[in-house]
Amino acid sequence: MTVSRSERPATTFGSTREAVISAEESLARTAWVRTEQARFEESAMGDGPLADAYDTGVRSAAPPVDAATGAALRFLTAAIGARSVVEVGTGCGTSGIWLLRGMAPEGILTTVDVNAAYQDYARSAFARAGFGAGRARLIRGTALEVLPRLTDGGYDMVSVDADQASYPVYLEEALRLLRPGGVVVFNNVMTAPGGPDGPLRVPDPAEVAVREVMQRMREDESFIPLLVPVGEGLLAAIRP
Repeated sequence: MTVSRSERPATTFGSTREAVISAEESLARTAWVRTEQARFEESAMGDGPLADAYDTGVRSAAPPVDAATGAALRFLTAAIGARSVVEVGTGCGTSGIWLLRGMAPEGILTTVDVNAAYQDYARSAFARAGFGAGRARLIRGTALEVLPRLTDGGYDMVSVDADQASYPVYLEEALRLLRPGGVVVFNNVMTAPGGPDGPLRVPDPAEVAVREVMQRMREDESFIPLLVPVGEGLLAAIRP
């Protein structure tokens, strides 16, 4: 006999001991995650070229991705055997090094940034990391200007870490640029403050844009999305 949900006896989870155990387990897991993330960071800092790029990045207006996020980017490119990747937001080259390390040996990274000084430094960082000039194509300009000029369906991944207010536009461009089964990745999707909207808290354009992208990926069944809680939040989706 099937018992309806309304007829089932209520289950009580309110004992003090259970609450204490739950809290202890939660704290232990959080501590473990932080320890493992610190190990990723220590490993990255022990790598000369990457450590130099991080050192420059933290002193710039374009902070680098944290090591756990970089490791996730490397994992994703390696998992799909990426040969052609577009990066929106070169910065000082840290994320580009992570991407290149996961890409196929003959893979080419196309990275876009409006800041010429950042790209000059990134170019030298790629070389110090062992990647020849042919492995990276650095294009100066805004993504809104450059992306429409790139080849339709010519890329395995599009990685975005730039102006959040433009994320919905970047998503549309990514869908055009990616091959079927390609992956789009957005960084910094969990930086919005908590709490409901209301008269005393109106979301800014960047927050609205991030919400729009997340909602579309969540509700459109043609996407296969994944929200990875590393760094400031990494949102990835397989192109329909």
